[in-house]
Amino acid sequence: MKKKVKKSSPGIYTKAVHSGEERKKYADSLITPIVQTSTFVFHNTKDIHDYTSKRKTRFEYGRYGNPTQRVVEMKLAKLEGAEDCQLFSSGMIAITTTLLALLSNGQHIIITDDLYKKTLQLCRDELPRFGISCSIVRVGDYQELRQAINDRTALIFTESPTNPYLYVLDLKRLTQISRKAGIMLLLDSTLATPFNQRPLEFGADLVIHSATKYLSGHNDILAGAVLGSKKLINEIRALHKTIGGMIEPQCCYMLLRGLKTFPLRMEKHNRSAEQVATFLEGHAKVKRVYYPGLKTHPQHCLAREQMDGFGGVVSFEIKGGLRSANRFLNKLRLCYIAPSFGGVETLISHPASITYYDLSLKERLKIGIKDELIRLAVGIEDAEDIIADLEQALKTG
Repeated sequence: MKKKVKKSSPGIYTKAVHSGEERKKYADSLITPIVQTSTFVFHNTKDIHDYTSKRKTRFEYGRYGNPTQRVVEMKLAKLEGAEDCQLFSSGMIAITTTLLALLSNGQHIIITDDLYKKTLQLCRDELPRFGISCSIVRVGDYQELRQAINDRTALIFTESPTNPYLYVLDLKRLTQISRKAGIMLLLDSTLATPFNQRPLEFGADLVIHSATKYLSGHNDILAGAVLGSKKLINEIRALHKTIGGMIEPQCCYMLLRGLKTFPLRMEKHNRSAEQVATFLEGHAKVKRVYYPGLKTHPQHCLAREQMDGFGGVVSFEIKGGLRSANRFLNKLRLCYIAPSFGGVETLISHPASITYYDLSLKERLKIGIKDELIRLAVGIEDAEDIIADLEQALKTG
């Protein structure tokens, strides 16, 4: 894995607990309070003028920001190594607002074919209605990516690792391509998290997270975030104030609470997922395992170079097709059958019947979603118990 360099700044565990928070808080509270209000009061007309003339920074209306929200944004910025952050009510509204803020009629974007389904649909089906064209290239095909760039191309948008096949992209190479062309690089780093990978350090312009997942970590809120330079975040924030998609103060508080244990959870997710992936790879009823931490993964060496850990998601193909997959899922006792990932509970999903249920077999196979594909989101339970559950289900499935 990427060699860790000793820095004078606080480590990620310390940042997770303290960054973004004032030492002295309201009523001498240890914890940042929930500011549960939709509007903020001006004390007099001078107060209004100081705010509108930008002499004073303060809050005005809930759609434009909230003190609890701002603390979370500053903490996330420190964790990701960004200048600024904007929070949203979900990862998808973060993506939608970012793209609409940075793109104009007549421009062109490039995405990879292994993007999250709804992101793919947004770029392929919805953006053209606004006069924004989209090219879809094979993930990891850098030559095809270069060839797709034209004089209208404004940005490249991809994920690393991807979902569900956990393909790892070369961030340095992507940065070189985008910079040479003078276009932006936007990366969804939800699966990696800033604990395992910080794309801005490699030259990406913006990073997006579904904070619903590992950052919050408890499967109890929806949230999204975009991080990068102050200039780009201010452009996105300006449109966000118009569109909406604001996150509630209560959700901000719960996200803040989740972030304080985020590094501890990620350490456990990483360690347990490696154990589970190793077990699955050696099982007779498993055809193939996709996990960057395994030496058999096609980008294992690259993942070791640019990541500090390999994450908590393991995808695998079970022998016997759809029937065996269904029997296996129905025999599980500890793992919950559910979409999403990043929470403390181990979740397992069957992409063909949950995420891509509305596609025909031919359409699914075209994008690589096989009947035998299983995605396992390893939680923070004892790895031995997760493995025991998988073993008994594979044995009887």
